[in-house]
Amino acid sequence: MLTKLPNLLTFSRIAVIPLLVATFYLPQGPGNWLGCVLFVAAAVTDWLDGHFARRWKQQSEIGRFLDPIADKLLVGAALFMLAASQRISPSAILPALVILAREILVSGLREYLAGLRVRVPVSALAKWKTAIQMTAIGILLIGDAGPASLPLRLIGETLLWVAALLTIVTGYDYLRAGLRHMNDADERPERRRGMKTIKPSRVL
Repeated sequence: MLTKLPNLLTFSRIAVIPLLVATFYLPQGPGNWLGCVLFVAAAVTDWLDGHFARRWKQQSEIGRFLDPIADKLLVGAALFMLAASQRISPSAILPALVILAREILVSGLREYLAGLRVRVPVSALAKWKTAIQMTAIGILLIGDAGPASLPLRLIGETLLWVAALLTIVTGYDYLRAGLRHMNDADERPERRRGMKTIKPSRVL
């Protein structure tokens, strides 16, 4: 299954991370635009790998394992480099930290719930959060290299705050749903035998 197209797309998203980091060491202007192009291309593969996996019935356990990891590594690397290179204002570091903290929380809960054989579907609100988050990072990667008439840094940081707020909402829903199921599993251990799906109000 490693050579199937969906998995190869996921691997490509991980492979592009060192290249994205390298663009921060290139001259301002070309480096900014190249970083944005690489990030957008990687973000597109996130949609494509899931689309092809469902369409061609090539969903696999390794894909389910690697896909969220690739997403988190990509977002984390981009946010870290933007902060380290001072291409975002100090106030924008806060929403970046909120987003990264939520990703760690979700990863931990997903791993635990997987042990209980519980899957959590991605909600429409979570998809909007991801879209806004990716758009914000893409704009911030261009930053001051964009047209002077467009305040791209301000636009990107504003969208980053919106994504952070949605991150808190979806993260809270996910945590609440996970804790509810954990309590239920403690009370009825026999429910751990089969895989279940929890459906809270706005999960993820």
